[in-house]
Amino acid sequence: MSTAPSTLIHYRSHLSSLSDTEVEQFKQANYADIVCQLDSYYGQVKRQLLNYQSPTTGLFPHTSTETDVAHVRDSVYCAVAIWSLCQAYKRIDDDRGKTYELGQSVVKCMRGILFCWMRQAKDKVEFFKTNQCPQHALHSKFHLQTGLPCVSESDYGHLQIDCVSLYVLYLVQMIHSGLQIIYTMDEVTFVQNLVYYIERAYRTPDFGMWERGSKYNNGTPEIHASSIGMAKSALEAINGFNIFGDRGASWSVIYVDIDAHNRNRSIFESLLPRESYSKNTDASLLPTISFPCFATHDEVLYSRTKEKLIRKLQGNYGFKRFLRDGFGTVIEDPSRRFYNSGETKDFDNIECEWPIFFIFMVLDGLFKGNDEQVKKYLHLLQPRIKRDEYGGHPMLTMVTTDPVVAKYFWVAWESVAGERLEPQSQTRLPSKEGDPSSNLYLMGQALYLVAQLLVDGLLHVSELDPIRRHLPSYNRPRKTGRYSAFQVSLSFFS
Repeated sequence: MSTAPSTLIHYRSHLSSLSDTEVEQFKQANYADIVCQLDSYYGQVKRQLLNYQSPTTGLFPHTSTETDVAHVRDSVYCAVAIWSLCQAYKRIDDDRGKTYELGQSVVKCMRGILFCWMRQAKDKVEFFKTNQCPQHALHSKFHLQTGLPCVSESDYGHLQIDCVSLYVLYLVQMIHSGLQIIYTMDEVTFVQNLVYYIERAYRTPDFGMWERGSKYNNGTPEIHASSIGMAKSALEAINGFNIFGDRGASWSVIYVDIDAHNRNRSIFESLLPRESYSKNTDASLLPTISFPCFATHDEVLYSRTKEKLIRKLQGNYGFKRFLRDGFGTVIEDPSRRFYNSGETKDFDNIECEWPIFFIFMVLDGLFKGNDEQVKKYLHLLQPRIKRDEYGGHPMLTMVTTDPVVAKYFWVAWESVAGERLEPQSQTRLPSKEGDPSSNLYLMGQALYLVAQLLVDGLLHVSELDPIRRHLPSYNRPRKTGRYSAFQVSLSFFS
């Protein structure tokens, strides 16, 4: 991936030295080059993402070899990548139908998730309003083809407030960009119920982004700053928003309890830079304080949290999820769902490293305008990116190849002792999830594609974030609708 700033500087300096006729010819050639680049990414999206979208539910699996289970979080990120390319195609005059095709694929995914959850409205959401416990949580996994529940609450931690919040946030972003996702008043009512579902995040222990709850992996949910922060962002985004878009009326506007929002904000900011009672810090805070949620615009809190993340979790291959995380390590027993008491100390210094967080750091640098950070993490990421053969499709015979992101890198058994003695001294191996030959990690592919579009200058941050979450509330464009919304005042930050 090339850096967009240097490309733009070269473009402008080149134009200044040309005649009017030459300028027009150069612009036409540049336009053709942009179309060619977008078409290349279109092919990548078709091969690496859309190829695995369920034709019946519109959902996506966790990996390309998974045929039965769809994950809501992974599906949302896949939809975001496809939507990003859809936004990029809006720049050109003749997209040959690609903008509409990509947009409808996004709509299909978002409505697929909505339908899965609406089936649980009576049995889950209504009970959750009065008792916020794991037994009444909306599911985070569904059957890929039928959309029906596939894992029970006793076998998996479905209570993931961050997952529902991420969906609500992108529902607003995508509708604001012009997509029509919500069709009927039944669906409007259910979205309002999703708001009720996430409003009490500040006092709802959940299993978090990593689906395990406590650091000790003993089946105990806990209060997570990342879940509260994502809920806060979603509530701010959807309050006063007309879910029918420009065509809606007063009855299709979603409202938020201002007191619930204030409690989420105050508790979130009092928890930072910590993640939870058991986790000193956690990589899940990165997408919370930066892209896609931008949950805090307090520069001191943002900087302290980010600095702690980098200092505690960054390695040569990516970021650890949190300290003493046993997931994916060679000494973890996959036959047991929970750890024994005191077992987490065995994972010290050999935690797996996830390159996806290098991508989040690239995205953070792009939104913050920090070119040095972008270059640094692109440099760290590049050796971890593999290439698949023939574009990842057995029917293709062209020589171009697609980038492939590993899910994580792990320490081999023979290297465990050396890594414990001297951290970052051993060579790590890529996980089977993210294998270029057979098994793509779809969330990683989705985020890498978004970063590529931004770095190559094919997408602007305001197109990826049309509601301007990356700006403090007092710098965002005022809503033009007739309905109320709250905003944090400038005096709050003084």
